Amino acid sequence: MERQCGEQEIKSAYRKLAMQYHPDRNPNNPEAEDKFKELTEAYAVLIDADKRSAYDRFGHAGVAGAGGMGGFDPNAFQDLSDIFGEFFGIGDLFGAGGRRRTRAQRGPDLREDLTLTFEEAAFGTETKVSVRRHEACEDCSGSGAAAGKSPVTCRSCQGRGQVRYQQGFFSMARTCPTCQGAGSVITDPCPKCKGETRVLRQRTVEAKVPAGVEDGTRIRFSGYGEAGAFGGPAGDLYVVLHVKEHPFFSREGNDLHCVIPISFTQAALGAEIKVPTLEGEQVLKIPEGTQSGTTFRIKSKGVPVLQGRGKGDLFVEVRSQTPTKLTKRQRELLQELDGLTRIENKPQRSTLVEKMKDIFG
Repeated sequence: MERQCGEQEIKSAYRKLAMQYHPDRNPNNPEAEDKFKELTEAYAVLIDADKRSAYDRFGHAGVAGAGGMGGFDPNAFQDLSDIFGEFFGIGDLFGAGGRRRTRAQRGPDLREDLTLTFEEAAFGTETKVSVRRHEACEDCSGSGAAAGKSPVTCRSCQGRGQVRYQQGFFSMARTCPTCQGAGSVITDPCPKCKGETRVLRQRTVEAKVPAGVEDGTRIRFSGYGEAGAFGGPAGDLYVVLHVKEHPFFSREGNDLHCVIPISFTQAALGAEIKVPTLEGEQVLKIPEGTQSGTTFRIKSKGVPVLQGRGKGDLFVEVRSQTPTKLTKRQRELLQELDGLTRIENKPQRSTLVEKMKDIFG
């Protein structure tokens, strides 16, 4: 380490080495414990500007008995105790004090699946969702104790929520295994919830589905999940939507697409056809000479924009169908027409756009 390195560099180096030589990671290894002790004493000096200056001037004699190189100052490690505590499961790494933690915990989130028709997803709907969830016990108001009773002070930790033990030259603290850190235990549990503070119930949730949702959309209902343990807040309910396919519409964002067959004569002479939409039929004008595969756009006949204004569009692709069975009279008319409109079957160069259509359909 450089002589002029900063505080963050010192902390980073200490964390790395302390994790390597910590007694919890090296049980029954006196050499690792000695190295960890040396690291700790060195860190206590380096992180304190006054002690570091004294050590630079007078060596070990300058810091002897001052919380480093001959003494131990736990205050120098308070900003690191959370890191070691999280890694090793230690509530108070250096025995410098600790806080009782409550057992109250936020309840888990729940998920329910809901299937909608294509139209319900497009226009929105109001429905009901059945949910099986844990709720706070009404008999004990979520305390877990029987009527007229209350939790008593934990004898293992004397209400502190932590128990201490000695490891090497450290006095460490862990969450009390008897009361799980609450500092109290239930000796007379509620008969209904058996001291669990919650009971399982079936509920029906009114679900309002907005217009424009898609397959896979999640709707969050805050506070409709599992009740929290020991008085903690409830989790959330997530309803995942599954949309059925439409018989002929396909959806891309807020736009709709469909294919409508037309006859050869409608394509050649032009026509007006009725096109189905989600809101009823719409008249579409087919111009003379329309080629098979032409797509027409009908504005604002798509799906409403979710939580917004306006709608998508409807794209209609017309495909000219060739009859497979002809009457004698139809054949005669088509032969006559062919004689009048015969074209030369000369190969043409395929354009890039046409090639892409052939590849991707």
